[in-house]
Amino acid sequence: MTAPGAQAFLWVDHEGNPVSCTEKVQILRENDAELRQALQDAFDDGVLMGVAPDAMLRTFQAMLSDLKSPFQGGAQETSS
Repeated sequence: MTAPGAQAFLWVDHEGNPVSCTEKVQILRENDAELRQALQDAFDDGVLMGVAPDAMLRTFQAMLSDLKSPFQGGAQETSS
């Protein structure tokens, strides 16, 4: 099952070029669909338990803001 609009979403690499590898795009689409469903389920649960919808959204936004790139903070490892 694909989330609405997921087909139109364009993932880009570090230089801003579209990710074109079919396998990578498929994994990204699957991750997108799983995350959307998990977020929707958590949102629904919170609202059904009496949490204000805008409070749930702020919580999700804070979680996203806390994400760290695996490339931040240290030297990137390279294999030779």
